[in-house]
Amino acid sequence: MKKFLAITLVTFLIFMNSTFISYAYLDYTWSTLEVTQEVSSIISSENLDDASNPLHLDCGSCILIEQSTGQVLYSYNSHEKLRPASVTKLMSIYLIMEAISQGKISYDTPIPCSANAESMGGSQIWLSTTEQLTVHEMLKAICIVSANDCVTAMAEYIGGTEENFVNMMNEKAKEFGMNDTHYKNCHGIDEDDHYTSSYDIAILSRKLLNDYPEITNYTTIYMDSLRDRKI
Repeated sequence: MKKFLAITLVTFLIFMNSTFISYAYLDYTWSTLEVTQEVSSIISSENLDDASNPLHLDCGSCILIEQSTGQVLYSYNSHEKLRPASVTKLMSIYLIMEAISQGKISYDTPIPCSANAESMGGSQIWLSTTEQLTVHEMLKAICIVSANDCVTAMAEYIGGTEENFVNMMNEKAKEFGMNDTHYKNCHGIDEDDHYTSSYDIAILSRKLLNDYPEITNYTTIYMDSLRDRKI
């Protein structure tokens, strides 16, 4: 998750062995990728063939889109339903940003930690039921560390329960036309019937960056601190 960056031109999203990897270049130029004339002719909407992989990318599924228009420039197996792991948090982040924009919470709102959130495990900042962090601090932990405890605490605060929040996630996915997606949790720990596709994550990534560009205040942080500790 900490590798997810703001993109000025394109969103390049890849599933590799069922693990989602996000590539982004803040100052994007074709020369950065040393793209030859032959490759640049492949990466065009006129040569789209989602069943083939002419660039021979070592991945199970991928998609390259232009952010402002959503035009698909290159895709391969982009509708295969795979486990998204912590990229699940993109939808959780979208709903957090939406709640801020609607005035339901602010960046300064203190968020408590439940026993459920504390027990999440995996990627975390060891949040405790004895403490509260602001939404601003929670977003830093979620975007930099991919903190399961923090995203669960946020989900419970916004949705009342994690289950209600997950229902909100699925409703938003339907609204966005993410037809390859179904969420079972807000954090991405593997679970049956929890899946998405690179195509759907491209849709969601574009929506997040276009609707709430201020999220890049968090997603472009390489290192920061919380509670006087580095994260």
